[in-house]
Amino acid sequence: MKIGLVGFAGSGKTTVFNAMTGLNVPVGIGGEIRLGTVKVPDDRIDTLSSIFSPKKTTYAEMRFCDIPGEYGADKKGLSPRALQQIRDQEALCLVLRDFANPDLSDEPNPIGDLQAFSSECLLADLEIVERRLDRIRKEGGNAVEIATLEKAYTTLMSEHPLRSLSHQEFNRELLRGYGLLTDRPLLVILNHAEANAANDLPRTLKDEIETLGAGGLALSASVEAEIADLDLEDQAEFLEDLGLQRSALTRFIRTSYALLDLISFFTVGPDEVRAWTITRGMTARPAAGRIHSDLERGFIRAEVTPYDVFMKYGSEQAVKEAGRKAPGWMSYGFRIAPNSFASRRRKSIGSMPSAITSACMSVVTTLLGPIFCCKPSRAWKNGSILQSSFVSIGPLSFAKIA
Repeated sequence: MKIGLVGFAGSGKTTVFNAMTGLNVPVGIGGEIRLGTVKVPDDRIDTLSSIFSPKKTTYAEMRFCDIPGEYGADKKGLSPRALQQIRDQEALCLVLRDFANPDLSDEPNPIGDLQAFSSECLLADLEIVERRLDRIRKEGGNAVEIATLEKAYTTLMSEHPLRSLSHQEFNRELLRGYGLLTDRPLLVILNHAEANAANDLPRTLKDEIETLGAGGLALSASVEAEIADLDLEDQAEFLEDLGLQRSALTRFIRTSYALLDLISFFTVGPDEVRAWTITRGMTARPAAGRIHSDLERGFIRAEVTPYDVFMKYGSEQAVKEAGRKAPGWMSYGFRIAPNSFASRRRKSIGSMPSAITSACMSVVTTLLGPIFCCKPSRAWKNGSILQSSFVSIGPLSFAKIA
């Protein structure tokens, strides 16, 4: 997942970047785009590693992109170059200044900056939608795309971001290639002065954030950057002294996963325990495809057991022996096999249609829930059978694809 840190010059984006990534890049007005990667902490992957004793443990990752803030000509909005740079991001994190900056003459105005940023993104999207809509109407293009663009145009003209539209109202897939900024998930960070490090978001700002369909988080980047340089024991003591329960990174990840509707699943085995990130509601079959496309094409069956049942019995074998007596145990499946190695076509030869199987195997998990474990057994590649296993983390289940 790639998250762009955006905002106006002097808002503290680079300090936030340092706090999140543990890096120590120079701060200041302007500069170059910087990239950093953060491991997503998760106690469940540690537990799985202790059970399976792999040679390697790989955590899920978040990638941060620190985009320099550049004011536009009116000193209120972002420059066209800055707007173009944030189009490549999967999600946006807007940093708002709530501290005195000696390099800037104006007083901090978080709500004003949020409104200015939102307006710039809205106008930039409106320009793209208008231009595309005019062109496709003249060319007599796809009726579905025209209807989708018209919905986007109406929403933007009413000064509402596209992210406020539900998936039922708005076909996002058709416009995914346009890089529409107001359709990007948005997390707003209020960057407090050090003296206000433990303060929450003001009610007025929180209301403004909610009207934009965004999430919000308050922190002091300078304090969090100091915390990031400490060892774990000192971090806990420092946070307690400040009246904070968790570091900014932990709170940011929790908020981001909730905002983006993400969950994690794990692959397990003697060689590696690894975390993968998917969207909530993804079924077991495409989730297997995140590991390898052949696992998705070669999907056969999934057996599901709640995580607490897995922990109660202590091993996969014990769960199998308990079988249908284990509460929550379910088995859904259909068998697919290659028609030929050359064409690698598949067909269902089992008792349950794939559509029903996919519906049954919906992965309803959360970042902080128990475990959903899956084990795909066979996939075809270049005429050979691959063996692979994976474990998916979520609140309800341990599953095996056999």
